[in-house]
Amino acid sequence: MSFCDLLKIEFIKVKRSKIVPLIFIAPLLVVTTGVASLSHHFTPESTNAWSAMFIQSTLLYAYYLLPLSMIVVCVMIAGRETGNNGILKMLALPISRYALSIAKFCVLVFYLFMEVVVFLVVFLIAGMLATQTMGVTEALPVLYLLQRCLGLFLTMLPSIAAMWAITVLFEKPILSVGLNLLLIIPGVLVANTPLWIVYPYCYSGYLVSCLLYDFTAETSGAAFEMLPFLPCAVVMFVLCFVLAVTQFGKKEMR
Repeated sequence: MSFCDLLKIEFIKVKRSKIVPLIFIAPLLVVTTGVASLSHHFTPESTNAWSAMFIQSTLLYAYYLLPLSMIVVCVMIAGRETGNNGILKMLALPISRYALSIAKFCVLVFYLFMEVVVFLVVFLIAGMLATQTMGVTEALPVLYLLQRCLGLFLTMLPSIAAMWAITVLFEKPILSVGLNLLLIIPGVLVANTPLWIVYPYCYSGYLVSCLLYDFTAETSGAAFEMLPFLPCAVVMFVLCFVLAVTQFGKKEMR
């Protein structure tokens, strides 16, 4: 069985799950509240309205709601195998458990991408309604929004790798969810310390905090520095990814 066939099977497994409705909840919640709270302060002469709305909408989303939704997705994907001893049935087939774990992680990355896309679409709709209602004439900064959403997606990759590793290591959902929650909660505090660089759970939130600093200081890209962030993020991603792949199904193979 090729990896593409295995990937198709994994998507079929989660097709009837409630993951798709789940990825709409957080974007709808944060965008509607974030845009609504700022739109009443806009005037036709307002500048940087789109940047202000984006930062207001993503601050809570990046630190908490997006990671929380990804934790649920991790558990739902893993649950397709743990229920009814499905993992034993899959491992009994001539399929590499490493390939199976990678395929599941690819599904997780796909749903992360889909949620970011949903967030962008919902934000564009809400933002256009707000600007038209308040008479704001600022042009839609398409490139700015695409770059920031791509940054949000990329900075979440080490985080979901850590979430998936914990989900693999702890079979019981309550344990994996509880531990991931404990790691998410102090994200804001860690982001304000030098330790943020080795704490993937705060990467996306730290990015938005830097956007907020640049917005208030009227600078561009001054707060978020790619070095030493990028090497550390890659190392954290690889470590968590390798841990998840090597440990997946290990207990069942004994």
